[in-house]
Amino acid sequence: MELLVYVLAFAAVVSACQRRERDQVNELAGKRRRTLVRRQGQTTSPAQLDENESVLVNSFESTDLDSWSYYYTHGLHVAGTNQSMAQWTADRWAENGFTSGLATYYTYLNYPVSKSLTFTSSNGTVYTPSLAEDVLEQDETTSYPNRVPTYHGYSFSGSASGELVYVGRGQKADFDRLVALGVDLKGKIALARYGGPFRGLKVKNSQQYGMIGTLIYTDIADDGNITESKGYAAYPDGPARNPSSVQRGSVQFLSQYPGDPTTPGYPSKEDSPRAGTDSVTPRIPSIPLSWQDAQPLLRALDGQGPSGKQINRTSWIGALNVTYSAGPTSGAIINLTNTMRDTITPIWDAYGIINGTSQDEVLIVGNHRDAWPIGGAADPNSGSAVMIELSKAFGALLKTGWQPRRTIVLASWDAEEYGLLGSTEWVEEYAPWLVGAAVAYINLDTAVSGPIPGVSATPDLHNIAIQTMKKILYPSSSQSNLTNTTTMYDIWSSPSLGGGEIGVLGSGSDYTSFLHSNGISSIDLGSDAGPTSPVYHYHSNYDSYHWMTTFGDPGFQTHKAIGQYITLLTYHLANDEVLPLDPANYGVEMTGYLEELSDVLAAANVSAAEVDLADLEAAIAEFNASAAALTSNTTTISPTVLNAALKSYQRGFTNPSPSSSSPGLPRRPYFKHVVFAPGLDTGYAAVTWPGITEAITQYGRNVSEARSEVVRAAGAVRRAGEILRV
Repeated sequence: MELLVYVLAFAAVVSACQRRERDQVNELAGKRRRTLVRRQGQTTSPAQLDENESVLVNSFESTDLDSWSYYYTHGLHVAGTNQSMAQWTADRWAENGFTSGLATYYTYLNYPVSKSLTFTSSNGTVYTPSLAEDVLEQDETTSYPNRVPTYHGYSFSGSASGELVYVGRGQKADFDRLVALGVDLKGKIALARYGGPFRGLKVKNSQQYGMIGTLIYTDIADDGNITESKGYAAYPDGPARNPSSVQRGSVQFLSQYPGDPTTPGYPSKEDSPRAGTDSVTPRIPSIPLSWQDAQPLLRALDGQGPSGKQINRTSWIGALNVTYSAGPTSGAIINLTNTMRDTITPIWDAYGIINGTSQDEVLIVGNHRDAWPIGGAADPNSGSAVMIELSKAFGALLKTGWQPRRTIVLASWDAEEYGLLGSTEWVEEYAPWLVGAAVAYINLDTAVSGPIPGVSATPDLHNIAIQTMKKILYPSSSQSNLTNTTTMYDIWSSPSLGGGEIGVLGSGSDYTSFLHSNGISSIDLGSDAGPTSPVYHYHSNYDSYHWMTTFGDPGFQTHKAIGQYITLLTYHLANDEVLPLDPANYGVEMTGYLEELSDVLAAANVSAAEVDLADLEAAIAEFNASAAALTSNTTTISPTVLNAALKSYQRGFTNPSPSSSSPGLPRRPYFKHVVFAPGLDTGYAAVTWPGITEAITQYGRNVSEARSEVVRAAGAVRRAGEILRV
């Protein structure tokens, strides 16, 4: 009860905090964030743990986390290739008291067969990139015979021949800028930087602008100061990026809908009807490159077409010694061939269950298991290792005679990397049960890729996320004011470290179907690299056990702290008498989002007469009144009634009418949540009030559609508020 009394006061504090936007240069962190805390001074002492919390926290062992990491990072586990690893995961959970098993789905995937790339200059000289990552003697899994080639999941099989054009980060605005400058794109091959929008949208945009192939590389500008040019040795000898490292990844058009492209909106069973994939996968070939392979191509563009300075687009110019000119390469030709094997194949989700005393309430904790390389020590198997240790901690608590109030479901998803397949198919199969019973979804993807904790969450989970940080001792860094009593909260809230920000959930991980289609409160957490951290080789063979034990988290102390944090978060969401969800903070955040929407409309010269936000503003005020009334009456409302409202109110954001199903966003009906969605041209980053915002920013200043979306959003907010009235 005390938590609900507290949350209204906390929300008022948050509303007074300064809000700001932060440019995300790292594709992994492509989410809008809000500053919640700005605190200087002494570090806090850890909050005192109760008896059950102590059992959970003290069950974590760094040596065990090391062992689990070693197991997951020494066998092939690309999507749909390792049932034994799924079963091993379920077996470990069963040993710790969970009822476990596998859920099988039959999904469309494709795998690499062959690829080639040559660049023939106007004088006949031929450059042939390696398209491979170096084998490193110090890093054993880079030499495994079954190591994974560099490729794009869901890439198109085909050949292309044409002049090269550099397109920056491949956003629609980048292409529009080139068109405005007179650069001919049709029939050309695009070279794009990683970062910014999801890689599949770079290929989609290339295709839509008439280009016939796409190459995507990682620029060392994304590595900040940790580069060879600034005196750091490259991996494996030092913390800088290995020049041959390549980012694999899916090129599905993620902002259209997640999951199996052939079964949109329904689970992929062996006999499921199959749809075409043209709307969500490319029809031009694509290949990923290292910066080492891309540099000669960029150099060939020097002096061809407008220079990077003339183009003057955000993050267009990188850190290589080239002008980042657009081209095209007049008289110089790229020849690209990509061959993939398409198949319908099983994937395996592992699950583990502890039944709670309240059968109509369930908490889901998930992490995906599949990885592009043999390793995947950070993404995702730092999370996989933590999930095993979490199950061990709850097993220890079960031995004391404890049973949770709410059922806990652990999930190890397969095929996340191709497009969130394992989680999406499972949610589609069990959606009616989840909509009625789920209290929240906790997502742990990359638990550790660096030392700085990061959280993104729906607003109702902000408070419990922050309060739990204060209970976790966190590994000290080189910061002189940190001590052996430093908490996770100290690191997260420090202006020079974590920044005190909680992100807005867009997409790119397994919370997507829970939140955006079904209105289930969600949180995504882990720890990321800081400005002086070793470079994390995302989706590369060098995301390996050797990298993790040498540079990423020697001793597995950050793994331990993140594991303890997610375990306490799980414990309180599963066991507190009243759900620690904070609807009042939703109102605070929605008010902030509305202010930002007003700025978007003003920037597009859309007047209040054209798009009037008054009804949405009134709906938010009504929601705030409902949240305040619930908070102020906690002593007179039974926990059962309170919990029913708290777990269900967010469903209103996905369904404005209790008697009909919401159609979702125009042209993107899978995404039903009116408050936020992954951006149409970002994939990762969230857009708030997406129906209204994108009617103006993405669909040609469509004020008629924006007005309709105001009506839909206001109705959904009112519906959420009505559910809170008990």
